Amino acid sequence: MSFINMEYFLFIAVGIILYYVMPKRIQWVVLLVMSYAYYLSFKVEAVVYMIFTTLVTFAAGLIIERVDSKGKVWLAENKETITREEKKSFKEKIKAKKKLVMLIAVVLDFGLLAFVKYTNFFIENINGLIGNRISAVDILVPLGISFYTFQSVSYVLDVYWGKVKPERNPFKFALFVSFFPQIMQGPIGRFGTLAPQLFAPHKFNLTQIEFGLQRIFWGFFKKLILADRTSVYVYEVFVNNYQAYNGLYIIVGLLMYTVQLYADFSGGMDIVIGTAQMFGIEMDENFKRPFFSKSIGEFWRRWHITLGTWMKDYIFYPFSLSKVFNKIGKFTKDKFGKNVGQTIPICLANLLIFFIVGVWHGAAWKYIAYGLYNGFIIAFSNLCKPAYKAALEKCHINGDGKAWSVFKMARTFVLVNIGWYFDMAVSLSAAIQMMINTLYQISLKPLLDGSIFTLGMIKRDFVIVAAGCLVWFIISVLQERGVKVREAIAGLVLPVRWAIYLALIFAPVFFGYIGATQGFIYAQF
Repeated sequence: MSFINMEYFLFIAVGIILYYVMPKRIQWVVLLVMSYAYYLSFKVEAVVYMIFTTLVTFAAGLIIERVDSKGKVWLAENKETITREEKKSFKEKIKAKKKLVMLIAVVLDFGLLAFVKYTNFFIENINGLIGNRISAVDILVPLGISFYTFQSVSYVLDVYWGKVKPERNPFKFALFVSFFPQIMQGPIGRFGTLAPQLFAPHKFNLTQIEFGLQRIFWGFFKKLILADRTSVYVYEVFVNNYQAYNGLYIIVGLLMYTVQLYADFSGGMDIVIGTAQMFGIEMDENFKRPFFSKSIGEFWRRWHITLGTWMKDYIFYPFSLSKVFNKIGKFTKDKFGKNVGQTIPICLANLLIFFIVGVWHGAAWKYIAYGLYNGFIIAFSNLCKPAYKAALEKCHINGDGKAWSVFKMARTFVLVNIGWYFDMAVSLSAAIQMMINTLYQISLKPLLDGSIFTLGMIKRDFVIVAAGCLVWFIISVLQERGVKVREAIAGLVLPVRWAIYLALIFAPVFFGYIGATQGFIYAQF
């Protein structure tokens, strides 16, 4: 059941009616039934994977709490009879038991994810070394497995660290893992902020319904008008016949892929967040106008925000603050000075994060290259900060000036687009070949002779994409300046407000690329 068909609207309409008609104490049950019904509409067998992850994670949370509670009771009962050393030793044993349970849960959750997504990748690479001796395995890869696995692992770690109390109702926990709007492409929620909203009673609020529908139709605008239209050109240049194109064809393909990916993913997020809002649930934002970024590091703080914060909280901090990284920092400080000593552990942690980001994106070397490409740029930028600052001062350039800010945005945009080669090309070798082909025979001839308009997008399509991006850009500028666009629209006089609503509703009908509608890109993750 795709977000972009009439079935989904009927599903949501019936769900909202039942949700607000039912007694408030069982509203969460409606969401649970809807979530499993939604997931089962894709592939019945796939639900087994989600149930496994749910049960493992739920049990781990309870066991960690039980070990911790029994330990505290024992200490309270024996505080007068044990020595300080015995108390310390006992606490270490309790911590070790909790850590063991946490590690087992994390290994099982990530192990299942690795098995379904990366088994054939390993087989392919082993066959490359020993010959084609091992056959590929036919494995069902569930939709959205990366998202609900990361969400489940964050819960286990938060319980282990004492940030949240474990959920005791297995069905409520099942709702946290399976909440249907986010199950396919996020955002990756945290138990401490999402679960209380899922389980709390909600009153019918017409404003929330209105704002939710606004967000949904804005997502349709991005998906149907921009993402699906540009996808035809992108697949022709990057997939169908990539060896035949060079120069301007590929440059335009990169720009179209930027539009496609951003419109597809952020459009999907709009539909997810809008749907949840109609049920009274505020989801985490996953985008914050990333193409206003002045560096790759800032770009990743604005793009797929919940993945970035997940990596920061559960990978970056634990590793950068670990004993091993502290030793590396001390060693490099002694050898190369304070700046390098402080920066090297951060750089290594960033490289680790972006290696994982690459692996998360898919089982292929091109995705690993994509992650490391971003990681190396961020690491290099961190190392060069003092030299960069000194160079600006020497050249009398105002690093905070508008002109320099625009330059940094343009530079970041170019760097991001270079990264798309790895993301979209059919393989790592194809990405490198396309980079070389881009520099070969760059000219305006394809534009002047009209051949650029023969690859799936005619002139009308380019005009529609340009107009759609202009509307999107204007709204983004307003949001960047602090304007709350939905609230501003809601405050307009009725005729103007409804004119905007009708334009938003009918724009996908008149300008949507009907016939090329595809599933959302990030649903495969």
